[in-house]
Order: sequence, then structure tokens, then C-alpha cells
Amino acid sequence: QLQLVESGGGLVQPGGSLRLSCGATSAATPLRLDDYIIGWFRQAPGKEREAVSCTSNSGDSTTYVDAVKGRFTIARENAKNTVYLHMNSLKPEDTAVYYCAAKPDFGTNCPIPTKAFGVWGQGTQVNVSS
Repeated sequence: QLQLVESGGGLVQPGGSLRLSCGATSAATPLRLDDYIIGWFRQAPGKEREAVSCTSNSGDSTTYVDAVKGRFTIARENAKNTVYLHMNSLKPEDTAVYYCAAKPDFGTNCPIPTKAFGVWGQGTQVNVSS
């Protein structure tokens, strides 16, 4: 059973950068994140959850919500079994809890429906404030 763990959140000033990490844990045989489509999502207080970015299992297909295009980058580091969300030029409106999610898949391009993601992490808080 795949379990996901996010890390890297924190408090940053507007214009700053953070790197979020999404790692895999499992009780038994280690599961590879490159066997899964990975999505990053965020939810701000009082708002609905929003899909931020997606990467196919190969990493060849990536998508971003318009609000973060040119500022965020999703990237896989298979040697560390980790998917990152590099966030630059952060704005106060980026403040939210960020979640990663996974769907086992080979070859499907992003994006996919949010409801297709069956495994979710616990989230990491990002606060952008001066």
C-alpha cells in the first residue's frame, strides 16, 4: 500500500522560493513513484481544493494551473523516489496546504481528473507573507 509524505512547506516572504517534496513510504516492498502519475494540489482556507500541477509516470507530460505557470516546476528525481514542486516568485495567494497525490499508471498524459487520484499525502502548509 503506497503512502505519500509531503515536506518542505513553511513561511516565506513574497517573491521567495520553496521546494516541496513528495516521497513514498510503504510497509512492505518499496513502491516506485515512477509507476504513478503524481499530482500536486492545494487548498486555501475557505476555498476548494485546486489542482496545481501533474506529471506523468515518465515525466514527459507535465501540466500546470494558469496561476502558477512560469513560476512552479514539477520534477521527478527517481534515484530518490521523490517528486518535487519547485515554487519561485511566490505570492500571498499561493498560501495554502499543499498535497501530493498518486494514481498507478503507465503512459497516460496529464492532466487526469482529480477523482482518479486514489492515494493522498497529509499535506504541508505554505505561508507567503511579509
